[in-house]
Amino acid sequence: MNSHSPHIHPALAGSLSTTVRAEEVINFSPGPTSLPEAVEQVIATGFNTPGLTSLALSHRSPEFLSILNHTLASVRTAMNIPEDYEILFTHGGGHGQFAAVPLNLCHDLSDVATYVVNGTWSLRGRDEAARYCNPQTINAADTETGAYTGFPELTEANIDPTSKFIYLCSNETVNGIELHRLPKLPESRKHIPLVIDASSDFSTKPIDWLECGVGVLFACASKNIGHPGLTLTIVRKDLLGAGKASPLCPGVFNYTTNSEAEGLWNTPATFNIEVVGHVMDWIKAEGGVDEIERRSIAKAKTLYDVIDGSNGFYGTPVTDTVLRSRMNVPFNIAGGDEKLTDKFLIQSWEKGMIGLRTLTPFGVGDYLRASLYNGVTVQEATTLADFMRAFAAENT
Repeated sequence: MNSHSPHIHPALAGSLSTTVRAEEVINFSPGPTSLPEAVEQVIATGFNTPGLTSLALSHRSPEFLSILNHTLASVRTAMNIPEDYEILFTHGGGHGQFAAVPLNLCHDLSDVATYVVNGTWSLRGRDEAARYCNPQTINAADTETGAYTGFPELTEANIDPTSKFIYLCSNETVNGIELHRLPKLPESRKHIPLVIDASSDFSTKPIDWLECGVGVLFACASKNIGHPGLTLTIVRKDLLGAGKASPLCPGVFNYTTNSEAEGLWNTPATFNIEVVGHVMDWIKAEGGVDEIERRSIAKAKTLYDVIDGSNGFYGTPVTDTVLRSRMNVPFNIAGGDEKLTDKFLIQSWEKGMIGLRTLTPFGVGDYLRASLYNGVTVQEATTLADFMRAFAAENT
């Protein structure tokens, strides 16, 4: 498909500019995406209030330090983060943390780290880590098809006891696989810190920080908690300290350097930090992370019920319901029929449902994806489900 063809429908080129009224648009994009409406209203009010916004504040001014301290406190309380952890706002997105994790936790290139590879992003993380450490892989790919549709058991046999950390992605956005609770390691491996890429599911469910042995958790802001350009990185304090990071680790990625500088070693993303604070305030006002999880379950169930009840008209690659992602629901139409898929995309786009197929570094993929982040309401998920039912009835 040539997305630059003048004759292609905007929906098939990944356009997010539909023709309905703005208030009717539902953004199912995999990220960046929309924030909850209430948060967007708070941001808009800030821009209409006299005085400087955080975009123009010096990061060392008392005004910004007040914003920073509020956001740190709000993140900690909303997500029940123990005082054993340092909260950092880092640069470089998830890809930056793919490098930063081994650079901070592996002093030498020969240091071993265990990577659980069960999808696109954990694979990318493992491949980047190979530059800085010696990754050992627990591979969840199907031995025949190479597809990722499950998550492996973590055992003494497949975890190297000398590992500096065990790495996993708690929600694989492309593959539609999610760990609704973090795994607990075998007793003999509990000394190994767990590293979590939670970029697409952070803030949507509780985290048992201490019992699961979380050492580092990072989350790009642009899915559930903010805008692109900021990564929330949470580090257990015993992993900080002089001489622990690789000598190759640049200061901008060094957890200890940034912790000791209280997040001001270089200029942080001031506006984005403020937005994360607004999102955390919203989560608490809505009833906390347990309520956000309840909504996430409801949204995902609405769509999976349509898929499972369609007599095969819709398909999804993950059959294990325990591992189905609540954040990203992949589905195809009539086994991937191109004409029906294009028709579905055009009709849904014309009704204001956008982002179901966006262009990615991996092409458009075999499946459409409905991403159900915090900015999508239960009612909006129901609107898509109703459309899916009607489309199936009209085309079977």
